[in-house]
Amino acid sequence: MKISTKGRYALRMMADLAAHSSEGVVALKDIAERQSISKKYLEQIVPLLNRAQLLRTNRGYKGGYTLSKDPSEYTVGEILRVTEGDLAPVTCLQEGSVCERRSECATLHIWEGLYKVVSEYLDGITLLDVANEMTKLCKIEEGDK
Repeated sequence: MKISTKGRYALRMMADLAAHSSEGVVALKDIAERQSISKKYLEQIVPLLNRAQLLRTNRGYKGGYTLSKDPSEYTVGEILRVTEGDLAPVTCLQEGSVCERRSECATLHIWEGLYKVVSEYLDGITLLDVANEMTKLCKIEEGDK
C-alpha cells in the first residue's frame, strides 16, 4: 500500500488546522505557506474533506477553514480513507468486492491480517497526536534560529 500525495497533504492540512485551532478561521494560503504545499493542490483536497464533513468553511472576507469537531475525535485512518478510499491491501478485501476464490484462497489470511494491523494502527492515532507533534517540531525549529 502506498499513500498518495493527496492523502499525505490532507493529513498535514488537517494537522495544521488542529495546531492553529485557537486562531479561529484559518486561511488556505496560510496553511499552504506553513506546510510548503501549493494552495491550488489544497483547493483540490478541500472538497473531499468538506463532503466528508471534516471541515467547516467560512466564506467571504477573512474566510477560511476550521475543523468540524475536536482534533481528538479524528483519526489518521479516517482522514486517509476520505482521500485514499479503502485502505485494503488487496482488491478482494475492499468493501463490496466479491472474490470467487475467497473460500479456497491460501493467502487471504495474510492480507486480512495486514489490513487489520494497518487499520488498527492508523485508527489509533488521533489528529491531536499529529498536531502536537507538528507543534513540537515547530518549537524545535524556532529554537534553532
